[in-house]
Amino acid sequence: MPEPLPGRPRVRTTEGVVQGRRRQGHAVFRGIPYAQPPVGALRFAAPAPPHRWEGTRQAAEFGPVVPLSLPVDTGPPQGTDWLTLNVGTPDPGAAGLPVLVWFPVGGYISAVSSDPMYDPAALAEAGLVVVTVNCRVGVEGFAFLDDAPPNRGFLDQIAALEWVRRNIAAFGGDPDQVTVAGQSAGAGSVAALLTMKPARGLFRRAIAHSVPGLHSTPALARQVTAALAGRLGAAAPTAAALRDTDPWRLAAELTSFNAGLHAHRESWGRLTETGTALCPVVDGEVLPETPWPALTGARASGTELLVGHARDEFRLFSVMSGRQGTFTEQDVRAALELLAPKPHGAEAYRAAFPQAGPEELVETVYSDALFRMPSQQLAEANAAAGGTSYLFELRWTAPALGGALGACHSLDVPLAFGTPASPVGARLLGDEPTPEAVALSRELKEAWVRFVTTGDAGWPAYRPDQRLTRVLDAESETLPYPEQASRLIWEGHSPAPFDLS
Repeated sequence: MPEPLPGRPRVRTTEGVVQGRRRQGHAVFRGIPYAQPPVGALRFAAPAPPHRWEGTRQAAEFGPVVPLSLPVDTGPPQGTDWLTLNVGTPDPGAAGLPVLVWFPVGGYISAVSSDPMYDPAALAEAGLVVVTVNCRVGVEGFAFLDDAPPNRGFLDQIAALEWVRRNIAAFGGDPDQVTVAGQSAGAGSVAALLTMKPARGLFRRAIAHSVPGLHSTPALARQVTAALAGRLGAAAPTAAALRDTDPWRLAAELTSFNAGLHAHRESWGRLTETGTALCPVVDGEVLPETPWPALTGARASGTELLVGHARDEFRLFSVMSGRQGTFTEQDVRAALELLAPKPHGAEAYRAAFPQAGPEELVETVYSDALFRMPSQQLAEANAAAGGTSYLFELRWTAPALGGALGACHSLDVPLAFGTPASPVGARLLGDEPTPEAVALSRELKEAWVRFVTTGDAGWPAYRPDQRLTRVLDAESETLPYPEQASRLIWEGHSPAPFDLS
C-alpha cells in the first residue's frame, strides 16, 4: 500500500483501503460502509454484506443518516448509504487497544453518529478506539412488516459488530476487548444484544445508560404498523406495499403519528405514553424475549455491565414539552393506571410518597417506568445471570434553565464523552462548564475508560444483598441504591412488552 499523504492515514479493511484524517492527536475514519445501502430490493431486508472496492475510499466525511422521525427540521435528504460507521483511534498503527462501540439511538426514531456530542477526541486521548454507528430506526428499522424481518435496526447493529470483529485490529483495536454502549434507546439496543444469539462472541462488556422498557408484542406491533400504513394509503403493512414510498415521507408521517398516539390510548394502552409508536418487537426469533427474564432465567449469560440512570429522567420531557408545573391529579391517576405495576402499584406509589404533589408523583412514576427501574433491574438480572454489574445514579443538577432540568435524561452523555461544548452539551450544561461539571465529566469519563479497559468501573459491584450504587454528584459517593421506595414497588415486575389493551 503506498504511503499516505501527511495527515491522511490509510487502513486496509477486508473490503478495501480507507483513508481518513488526523485530528486533535488521533485519527478519524468516517462513513465506512458495514453493509450495503438498504434501498431498492434491499429495503426492509436484513443488512447485506458490504461491497468490496478497488483503490482508496475517502473516509473523511460522515455518512448520511436514516430519515429521522423528529419534530424538527433535519434538512434535505443526504443520500441512502445509511449503514456506515466511524472510527476514532489514538493510533492506527497500535495493537490491542480497547474498543468502545457506541449506538447513538434515540427513541428508536433517530440515530445520528455525526452528532458532535459523540466526538471521540477525549476518549481516544485516553486510549480507546471509538466506533459510532448509523443504523436503521423508525419505519425503516422497526415497523413490523408481514414480509420482512423484524427489528432490522438490531440486525444492523449486529452487522456493525461483525465488521468490528473483522476489521478493528487494523485500526489498532483489540477485537476481543469490545464494549458495546448506548444511552436511552441505544441502551435498549445494548440490553437486547445481551439476549440475541447472533451477537454472542461479538463483544465482551456493555455500558447502558437509562435503559428503556420499550418493547411490543407482535399483535400490538402489527396493529400499529397497519394503522401507520393505512395513513399512507398502503394496502397492507408489508414491505412490498411500502417499498416505493419515499423514506423521508415515511419518517414525516411517523412524526405526525407519534404526536397523536394518545388518541389510541383505549386500545394501545401503555405504548401511547412513550411518545414512540414503533419500538422493538419481541418476535421470538430475532428478539426471543426481553432481557430481564432472559437473564434471570439463565437463557442469556451475564457479562461485565456498567448501567445507570439519572435521578430526574422525566424532567427533560416535561420541561421541553412545556408541561412542567401543569400536572394535575387527573394526570397522576392516568400515569398510575397505565404505568404502575399491576395489581397494586398505584396504591403502593400513594403509600410510598404520601407527601408528593401531582408534579412529583407524575415525574416519579414516568421516570421509574420508562428508565430508572428497567436500568436497576438490568443490573440485578445481569448479576443473577453470573455477570458483574456496576450501577450508578446521576444526581447532579444541570445548570441550564436555572436548574429546572434537574438531573435529567441525557445529561450523562456529554459528561461521559467529555463534550460539554457540543450543542446538546451546551443546552444542558450552559455555555461555560462550571468546575463541578468539569470534575464530574472527568469522573464519569474515567469510569468508562477504566471499565472498557479492565471491566472494573472503580466502585463496588452491585449485589442484591447490598445494592451499592455510585451516586454521581458534586461530591460523589457510593451508597445503597437511592431509589429504594420505587425498587420495592417494582420488585418482581420487570418491564413487560406493551400489548393491546
